[in-house]
Amino acid sequence: MSDERTDWTAPIPAPVDGPLVGAARGILVGYLGWYRQVLDNICAGLTAEQLALRPIPSTTLSLLGIVRHLAKVERIWLRQRLAEDGAPPLYDRALGKDHDFEGGTPATAAHAWEALHAEQRAGDAAASSLPDDHRILVGGPDGEQMSLQAVYTHLIGEYARHTGHADLLRETIDGVTGR
Repeated sequence: MSDERTDWTAPIPAPVDGPLVGAARGILVGYLGWYRQVLDNICAGLTAEQLALRPIPSTTLSLLGIVRHLAKVERIWLRQRLAEDGAPPLYDRALGKDHDFEGGTPATAAHAWEALHAEQRAGDAAASSLPDDHRILVGGPDGEQMSLQAVYTHLIGEYARHTGHADLLRETIDGVTGR
């Protein structure tokens, strides 16, 4: 990759806040935006090397792995499943189901960060044109229907789970908490 660099540092995000009342979709989109910012804030100020660290011996998790995983999740749920836009998989499936978590290196941190934010923008754009009553089939042609609101709830759950992991990783890396 020609854009590989290790001198990169995660930027500090601008504050995000969403509606607390109103239509369900606006609230869900707002909470998803808030959790996206939480992840950005947890990673803010860390170097590429720090993001790639796996500081807890009992796990292979890194902040970079979480960033890569959430980019994959954004693509799968908002673009591939919800909008059916034909986007290819973000990572080669032949590299294994956990390649998103385990394949990042300091040299690819800036690219992974940019990929996450590009997926967020593309997913938001793809979902914004869908009606509130849009549904998808999950689990193949005989699967169950899933509403647009359920997809957003799933993404919020993914971010909630992984920002909890990210909090612990950040504290282990440099002692910073409460981000």
